[in-house]
This record gives sequence, structure tokens and C-alpha cells, in this order.
Amino acid sequence: MSEPGLPEAAPPTEACTAPSKPGRSRWNVLEHLQSSLVALAIALFVITFVVQAFRIPSGSMEDTLLVGDYLLVDKARFGPGGAWQFLLPYRDLRHGDIIVFHYPEDPAQHFVKRVIGLPGDRIRLRHGRVYINGHALAEPYAVFKEHLSDPFRDDFPGGDWRDEDVSRSWAGQLRVLVKDGELTVPRDCYFVLGDNRDQSLDSRYWGFVPRQNITGRPLLIYFSRVEAEDEAGDDDAAVASGPADDKLFTLRARISHVLGDVRWRRILRLAP
Repeated sequence: MSEPGLPEAAPPTEACTAPSKPGRSRWNVLEHLQSSLVALAIALFVITFVVQAFRIPSGSMEDTLLVGDYLLVDKARFGPGGAWQFLLPYRDLRHGDIIVFHYPEDPAQHFVKRVIGLPGDRIRLRHGRVYINGHALAEPYAVFKEHLSDPFRDDFPGGDWRDEDVSRSWAGQLRVLVKDGELTVPRDCYFVLGDNRDQSLDSRYWGFVPRQNITGRPLLIYFSRVEAEDEAGDDDAAVASGPADDKLFTLRARISHVLGDVRWRRILRLAP
């Protein structure tokens, strides 16, 4: 009922809406574009200066890092310091640090090894055991998987420097750098070895890692799966055991095979 003396109101025909501002949709597009550019800038900054993803392709760091481990690498820890030293967690390299670096023989490749010798250190190996400045180095991380001895590998820098795996340029440097059976690490250089000591092409074979080649240190294993050399053949074998023309079985078999290869206990695990 309407109030006495007033005409009855007509029923509403349209919803009440605020008047639209001209060009509002254009501003929405610009705001989304701005947000996307900011997110992209942050991502590029993180990838360039903070972390970077890598995959372990070989067994030279077993059993610390395995083939098929996917790493996030901390690029800030071994930074140059300077004016930002008080703000960022920079620190000097230490014995035992694991580092990711540009391979000196081919800088396009990244290697991961453990720092054994710092600048000024005197290095030698005897029967596979490392001595630094005359003292045996405790290495609970090192593994030895070969039963046959190798004079060059196990008694470095002794043995035959003409070994087929030894870089020619490195063999020439050894003749100058080795004194009294020990190798002295030069300034701004590092001597690195793989933890899988018998199956690692490392500083024994190609030389030192210059400081500027070091990218960072492994921070997190964010994913890990077994990677066989003949994965395609394994997939075919798993699928062939099921009924012919059963696409659902084929899909289940493939998913089961992939999930079975994942190392679940290593996922989201802090790197050593």
C-alpha cells in the first residue's frame, strides 16, 4: 500500500547500478599489465641474483647428490660482498662447501663438486685419501666404488700426467705447480673433487675453478626421480604387459611407472 495522497510507485524494471566511468575497462587492462610486469621483474631478479634451477646429470656426487635430483641453487651465499655485505648473507668459501660453477673447459656447462682446496692450500692424495697442508682430511661424504687402483687418480699429483682423461693444458700446468709431490692452489682459485671419488672428472683432470666461475651452492632438492639410460625401453616393457588396445591400462601403466620412479623422500629436502 502507498502512503495516503501519493501515487502508487511503478514496479522497478532494471537493477540499480552505478554509472560506468568512460575508459574504465582500459584502466583495468593497464592495471593487469602493470601487475604482470612487476611479477615478471621480480621473477627475473630472483632467477638472476637469488636462485636458479639445475638438474644433476651424472653420478660424480653420489651418494650426496643423485642422478635425477632437481636443485634450487642459492646464488647469493657466495656473492662478492662489498657495500651489500651487511644486508645479504654473503660468506667466504670454506673447505667442504658444495658449489655449482661454470666448467672452466666449457663455460656453457655447469658442474657441481665439493671444495677441497682453498687458495694457498697444498694438496696431495695418497691411496685415495686427501691431505691438506700435510694433514689428512676427514671426509665422511666420500665414497669409493672402484676395486682397481689408478695411480693418477688415487695418488694425485703423482702418476702419469699423460692419462687420456687429463687435459693437455692442465698437464702442462702441473709440471710448474707441483713441488715436493704437492699441488699449491693459486690465488682466487679452488680445487674441487666429486664425492664419488673414483668416478668423477674433477680438478685432478682439468684444473682449478676460478672464483668468478662459481654460480652458488645447492639449496634445496625440490624434485627427484630415478633416471635410467634406457627409460624409453622400460616404458615400452611396462605397457606391453597389459591387454592389447586397452588405452586405460596403458595410461595407468605409464602413470604408475612415472610415480614409481619418484624419490619421494628426497623431494623438498634441504641440500647438504
